[in-house]
Amino acid sequence: MCRVLAYLGSEVPLEDLLLKPENSLINQALDPERHPQLQLAGWGFGAWSEHLLKADKPFLYHRPMAAFYDDNVAGIVPSLQVSTMLAHVRAADYNSKTVLADENCHPFSFEGTPWIVAQNGDVPNWQLLQRELLQHCKDEYLEQMVGTTDTEFLYVLLLSLLESNSDEDVKRAFEQVMRLLVQAMKDLDLPALAKLKLALVSPNRIIGVNVGTGHHGEPDPAGDWEELRKSGPGTDDYALSMLLEPMYLLMGRHFDHDGPTYDFEECTVSDATGVIFASEPLTDSKADWGTLEFGEIVFLERDGEKISKTVDKLKV
Repeated sequence: MCRVLAYLGSEVPLEDLLLKPENSLINQALDPERHPQLQLAGWGFGAWSEHLLKADKPFLYHRPMAAFYDDNVAGIVPSLQVSTMLAHVRAADYNSKTVLADENCHPFSFEGTPWIVAQNGDVPNWQLLQRELLQHCKDEYLEQMVGTTDTEFLYVLLLSLLESNSDEDVKRAFEQVMRLLVQAMKDLDLPALAKLKLALVSPNRIIGVNVGTGHHGEPDPAGDWEELRKSGPGTDDYALSMLLEPMYLLMGRHFDHDGPTYDFEECTVSDATGVIFASEPLTDSKADWGTLEFGEIVFLERDGEKISKTVDKLKV
């Protein structure tokens, strides 16, 4: 799976999120702690800042190469500061079928929506599942699809099912995506373990999702991910552990003062002024990081200086 990182809060240097932490996103491309493969298939980010000339649109950057080989990083990243950000490093199978192109690098961004998306997941057989799913997709989004990834197609499907951008409608749309995916697997007899661990981001909002299906296409697989992880890469149990592993959250105050150590001022959730949502913690100390468990959705929103957080279960 890929790695995802989203941030919301006071403006901070982008390098404090992508380059400088102990377990930075760029470092995760080379040395992911919780994934058996290197993230070599590309990387990118989308960011909003009041200092950009087009503050209402995300600054988007993609490159189809390993992030640690990108010679633009040292020139671009230290020059930016952000208040809302979504970044991604892409993992892909090590074979000739993998398409390395800008069009396949996350985050994806379409006209006609405030949302951008990035995922660390996988939907096997998605090209065949399209036979059942395309009927639910709107032309205005299908026409903007230019890559060959399951994530971009899921983005099309999700946007097509959205009735509004409210938390309630986003939750309903994600639930419908999962129901349609499970049904398509049944109808086409293509059950498979699928992972949808993603971040949907717009200015001052992050919606994080941790869902998927088990090896038999069931939306409610069970197991202890840490115990399953002991089976080792290449086993069914290890793959299931990757599905059931939580996503990670860090909330606090003064991210803009404490920089990449994130040794921020402790506070209650209601007093937090910044939040990070990630595939794996950015620091060696995991104690301060909360979790988004499998089957959950989190709504994070910035209002003034405060960050609100709501966690709910997805009903599939």
